Amino acid sequence: MAQLRTWGILLAVLVAAAVAVPPATAAVASIDLGSEWLKVAAVHLAPGRVPIAVAINEMSKRKSPALAALADGNRLAGEEAAGITARHPSKVFARARDLLAKPFSYVQSFAESHFLPYDLVPDARGAAAVRGDDGQVYSVEEIVAMVLHYAAGLADAHVGAPVRDAVVTVPPYFGQAERRALTQAAQLAGINVLALINEHAGAALQYGIDKDFSNASRHVIFYDMGAGSTYAALVYYSSYNAKEYGKTVSVNQFQVKDVRWNSKLGGVEMEMRLVNYFADQFNKQLGNGVDIRQSPKAMAKLKKQVKRTKEILSANTAAPISVESLYNDVDFRSTITREKFEELCEDLWEQALTPVKEVLAHSDMKIDDIYAVELIGGATRVPKLQAKLQEFLGRRELDKHLDADEAIVLGASLHAANLSDGIKLNRKLGMIDGSTYAFMLEIDGPDYVRDESIDQILVPRMKKMPIKMFRSIRHTKDFDVSLNYNKAYELPPGIPSHKFAEYSISGLTDATEKYLSRNLSAPIKANIHFSLSRSGIVSLDRAEAVTEITEWVDVPKKILTLESNNTNQNSSSEAGAANGTPDSKDNLNSDSDANSSAPIDESNAQETITEKVLKKRTFRVPLKVVEKTTGAGTILSKELYSEAKNRLEALDKKDAERRKTAELKNNLESYIYSMKEKLEESTDILTVSTKQERQSFAEKLNEVQDWLYMDGEDAQANEFKERLDQLKAIGDPILFRLSELKARPAACENARLYLSELQKIVKNWETNKPWLPKKRVDEVVSEAEKVKGWLEEKEALQKSQPAFTSEEVVDKILDLQDKVASINRIPKPKPKIEKKSAKEEEPANKEKTASSESASSETESTGTSQESKATEGDQSASPENSDSEPQSHDEL
Repeated sequence: MAQLRTWGILLAVLVAAAVAVPPATAAVASIDLGSEWLKVAAVHLAPGRVPIAVAINEMSKRKSPALAALADGNRLAGEEAAGITARHPSKVFARARDLLAKPFSYVQSFAESHFLPYDLVPDARGAAAVRGDDGQVYSVEEIVAMVLHYAAGLADAHVGAPVRDAVVTVPPYFGQAERRALTQAAQLAGINVLALINEHAGAALQYGIDKDFSNASRHVIFYDMGAGSTYAALVYYSSYNAKEYGKTVSVNQFQVKDVRWNSKLGGVEMEMRLVNYFADQFNKQLGNGVDIRQSPKAMAKLKKQVKRTKEILSANTAAPISVESLYNDVDFRSTITREKFEELCEDLWEQALTPVKEVLAHSDMKIDDIYAVELIGGATRVPKLQAKLQEFLGRRELDKHLDADEAIVLGASLHAANLSDGIKLNRKLGMIDGSTYAFMLEIDGPDYVRDESIDQILVPRMKKMPIKMFRSIRHTKDFDVSLNYNKAYELPPGIPSHKFAEYSISGLTDATEKYLSRNLSAPIKANIHFSLSRSGIVSLDRAEAVTEITEWVDVPKKILTLESNNTNQNSSSEAGAANGTPDSKDNLNSDSDANSSAPIDESNAQETITEKVLKKRTFRVPLKVVEKTTGAGTILSKELYSEAKNRLEALDKKDAERRKTAELKNNLESYIYSMKEKLEESTDILTVSTKQERQSFAEKLNEVQDWLYMDGEDAQANEFKERLDQLKAIGDPILFRLSELKARPAACENARLYLSELQKIVKNWETNKPWLPKKRVDEVVSEAEKVKGWLEEKEALQKSQPAFTSEEVVDKILDLQDKVASINRIPKPKPKIEKKSAKEEEPANKEKTASSESASSETESTGTSQESKATEGDQSASPENSDSEPQSHDEL
C-alpha cells in the first residue's frame, strides 16, 4: 500500500472557475487514435463553457474517420477522405496507425488481406511507404501525421485558438518502435505530445474519477473490442489517507494489475467474414469465373455497405445489403440473418473470451472477485459477443456505465489536464499504470564475460511508469548495449526481432588507460542509466566510467592553547593540549570550566598541525553513447524528418489556399443565387432601380454563373474574388438603396422621438438641476432645433430625389446625445464654507482652550480625590498635600 502511495500520479477533476493562467491559454487536448476512427476532446477553461468536451467535426459528428487521402495533388483527411473512398480507393489510406514501424513484407500482407489497394514501396529503413498519385513517396509516419493534423484542427476549432499540447492514446500491444514512431508522427503534425497513454488507463480514469473508494476497494475488468483489436485490463481501485493542509483526507487511486490482448480480433475481422461471404454470392451471380476481389473499386463499395449491414444486425435479426453498380454496372442485392452472421464468425466468439480468461488466470483471481466488467469499444455492441460474455461471467447484465466510444478520450483528457501547466486541478485520483512488455538488457564487448548470476531483466512486465534505473558493470573496454523484449512473452504484432534498440558505448578504453597510467589499482566500472517514460518508452540516457580510490590524505588539525601566569596547573594543561591526547583535552575542558574567568588570548590560541585521514575519492568520466539501431523499427533520421516536415508544410500551405479558394467560390455562388432571387421576387427593388439597371445586372449574373460552372471549376482564388467584386460593384448600390427603404424612415422616426424626449430632459434640468450652466443648456436646445430643421428639409427633398441616408440621421442624433450626456455628468457644486476673521476667531479659541483645560483638570481632580480617600490616614500626616487639593478645586 505504501508503494501505491509513493508511485501514485495525482490526477484531478477540473474546477471550471479555477484557472492558473488566462483562459485563452488554458487549453489542452486528447486524441484517441483508433484503427478506423478518431475522437478528440478539448480541455478549455472559459466562462460559460463545459471544461471538458468532445470536439465535433465539420459534419457535426463526435467521431471522425481516421483516414488521409492524396488525390489530384490535394491532401484530404477525415470526412473529406471518406467521401472519395469508393471512387479512389487507392488514394485513401486507412489503418495507418497499425502500419507504423512495421517491415515492408508485413504491411504488404496486411494490405492484401484487408483489400487495401495501396501503392506500397519499401523505404531506406525497410519499412513501408506509400506513393501518392503525384509520384511522391510518403512514409507511414507522414500519413499518420496527416490524420493527427486533422485531429488537432478539430481541437483548434472547438477552442477557437491553436491547441498544441495533447495526450495521444495507444493500444496496450504497441511496442517500443510503434510508440516512438507515433510520437514522431505527432511532432510532424505540430503537436507537442505531453504523453502517450494506454487506452485501458484512459478508460480507468474516466470510470474512477467520480467514485469514492474509501469504504471499499474493488477490482474492475475493462473489456474493449474495437475495430482492429481486443483486450481485457484488470484494474484495482482503492484509497489511502494523506495529509492536506493539516487535515487527513482520503485519496482515491487505481493500479493496472494486468492486461491481455488479441491484436488481430476486432470488428473489422467480423466485417471481412461478411465481405468474403457477399463477394462469393456476387461472383456466382456474375459467373464466367469473375472475382470482384480483384477490383479495388468494387471491394471499396462492398466494404462500405457491409459496415452498415453489420450495424443493422446489432439491432435486428436480419439486414439487407444493396450496392448499385458494384461491378461492370451490375447491381448487387442480398440479405443476411443474424444467425448466419454468427455462424460465419463462430470461431471468433471463443477467441473473444481469451483475454478475459488470461487476465484472470495470470492474476490468480476468480470471476466472483471481480466487481464489474465494463464494456467499451464499438464492437462490444454485437449481441452474440455480449451473450458469450454473460455466459462466461455468469451474469445477467453486463456493466455499461461508460460511453463505449468516448470513455477513453475523456479519460485521456483528464490526464492531459493533469500534465498541463496552465490548468488548476482539484479532487485527486492516483494513477498507476505499468509497462505492458518486459525488457531485457544485453551487453557485449571485447573480453566481456557475462555474469549469469546477474539479473538481465531491466524492466519487468507491468513495472510502474515513469521510473529511472541504472546498471553497473565491471569492464575496461568499450562495449555495446542492446535492449530486447523478454522472450517469455509474445512480440508486438508485425515485429520480427526481440531486439528493438542497440547502443555503442565508447570512451571507457581511454578512461581506463589514463587511470592505469597513474598507477592506480582500484577497479573501474561503467554505470549505464536508463529511463522508462510515462509514455512507456524505455531509453538509454547516459553512461559514465566510475572508480573509487581510498587513500591517506593530510588534513589540517586545529589546537587550542591557554596561557596563564598564575598556576602550574594551567601550564600542564597547555602542554597536554600541545600533545593532543584525549586525557589532556579533558583536563583542558575541566580547567577552563573551573576557572571560567581566566582570559584567553585568541591571537596565540591557534596552532596548526596535520594528521593522516583515510578518505574515498570518486572519479567520474562521461562516456559517449551512440544509438545504432537499424531496421524498420527505427525512427526517421534528421535528414528524412526534415524532408518530411517540408513536404507536410507545403501541403499545409496548399490546404490553406484550397480552403480559401473554396470559401471564395462559395461566396460567389451564394451572391449570384441571392441576387437573382431578389431580382425575380422582390417588389421593392423595382422602386430603387431602373429597368435597364436590373436587366444589365441580370445579364452579368448569368455570365458569371456560366463561367463558374464551366471554366471556373479549376480557377484560382483571385479569379473568384475579381468576379465577385465586379458583381458587387453593380449590385451593392442597388442593395443599399433597397435597405434604405426601411432604414431611413426608421431612423427618422427614432430621431423625432428623441427630439421630443429632449424637451422633457431640458425641463427636468431647469427644475431639478439649476446649477447646470445655462449657456451649455442653450447650446443643446439650439443644436436640437438645427437637427429638427435639417431633418424636415431633407425629408421634403427626399420625395423628389435621394437627399440623405439613415446613417447621416443616426450620426446627428449620436452627436446630440453625446452633448446631452456631457451636461448630465456635471456634478452639483459643494456648499461654500465662510471663514471667520482672526479677531473673531481669537475669543472663540480662548474660550475653547479654557473649557478643554477645565475638563482636563476636572478629570485629574476626580482621580486625586479618590486616591485621597483611599489613603486618608497618610494624607492627614502631611497637611501641605491635603491643602493643595482643595485649592485646585476652588480654581475650577
